[in-house]
Amino acid sequence: MPVPHPFTEASPRAAVIGGGPAGLMAAETLAQAGIAVDVFERMPTPGRKLLMAGRGGLNLTHAEPASAFLDRFSAGRENLAPFIADFGADAIRAWAAGLGIDTFIGSSGKVFPIGMKAAPLLRAWLQRLRAAGVRLHPRHRWTGWGEDGSLHFDTPTGPTRYRADATILALGGGSWARLGSDGRWTEALSLAGIDIAPLAPSNCGFELAWSAHFRERFAGEPLKTVALRFTDTAGHMHHRQGECLVTAAGLQGPLIYALSAALRNALADGPVGITLDLLPDHSEAQLRQALAAPRGRRSLSNHLQRSVGLKGVKAGLLREVLTAESLDNPTRIAATLKALPLQVLKPRPIDEAISTAGGVRFAGLDEALMLTEHPGIFCAGEMLDWDAPTGGYLLTACLATGRAAGAGALRWLESND
Repeated sequence: MPVPHPFTEASPRAAVIGGGPAGLMAAETLAQAGIAVDVFERMPTPGRKLLMAGRGGLNLTHAEPASAFLDRFSAGRENLAPFIADFGADAIRAWAAGLGIDTFIGSSGKVFPIGMKAAPLLRAWLQRLRAAGVRLHPRHRWTGWGEDGSLHFDTPTGPTRYRADATILALGGGSWARLGSDGRWTEALSLAGIDIAPLAPSNCGFELAWSAHFRERFAGEPLKTVALRFTDTAGHMHHRQGECLVTAAGLQGPLIYALSAALRNALADGPVGITLDLLPDHSEAQLRQALAAPRGRRSLSNHLQRSVGLKGVKAGLLREVLTAESLDNPTRIAATLKALPLQVLKPRPIDEAISTAGGVRFAGLDEALMLTEHPGIFCAGEMLDWDAPTGGYLLTACLATGRAAGAGALRWLESND
């Protein structure tokens, strides 16, 4: 177990604002080097979003090759590459092992802790931080800076302030406000003249205009093994196969999340037309031939099920878009099953999203993630302007930028000692 450093009044002090993965990693990096660290968290306990994300199995990172891994960050690839190169999948697995948490690679390449849960990892991590002298201040909402540069907080006992020699902001994005990330930090940073890309929902659901009958009958039903296709305004065709979920408002789930950034960007110019291939394992010719077989006295529903295996929500979608007359046309049915047209209207609200895009622009940061116009103040995690799908990429970037911001703050403190 690390031995706490003998801090003195003369020791440089660092403030980390935000007790999520990025903030805790920054705190650990500084404390291991002998810096006195205070972590301020607006919630009663740290790591709440991490715990929620781990309810179905904590996906720490992904084991795919580095180049493919970085491609998942699309426009943010170049900005994040040096940080992930320094603290990527292998380093994260070694770090977890140092906490006593062994990991394994799943069949899809995702990396999980043995036992799958987030709580043991977070518990061990907080214990190590405390042993290194890190002090945690819960229920401290940061409200900005005073004229003297001090950090101001609202607490249950009233306003308070704190002076630090270096500050790491790790305030999260703007989703899941009940767990601590509400995006209100954008107000304080904007007042300080810091350039921020507007926060937007990512890994989120989208709204479609279902009929009342379809919504009432099929909301909550999974759509298994379908392929989604659409072309964006630049003429790039997006295509992906997977599973999703019909909701009262529209669609959500892994297939939708994987395409959420492209869909969100395309929606800037208005509603987006998509198609669903409801039976991707069958060709249109095969479906047309099977559907053309005489159905006798069978109902259309029975004929669809017996001839091509169509039932439930998929049959409901077919009826949602075809007229009664078209449902008597096997050729039209086959074509629709392979390219069922739907219109996406808008993303669901940002607070429902798994993550957010947007945030502090990298153009205003140096290579150590310090704000160039505000020396001694660093940014890390989801509050930076990058986007990524689920699958371990989000957490990796948070940990990697947290470590980089902590290391940058350490170098800055040493150079100003």
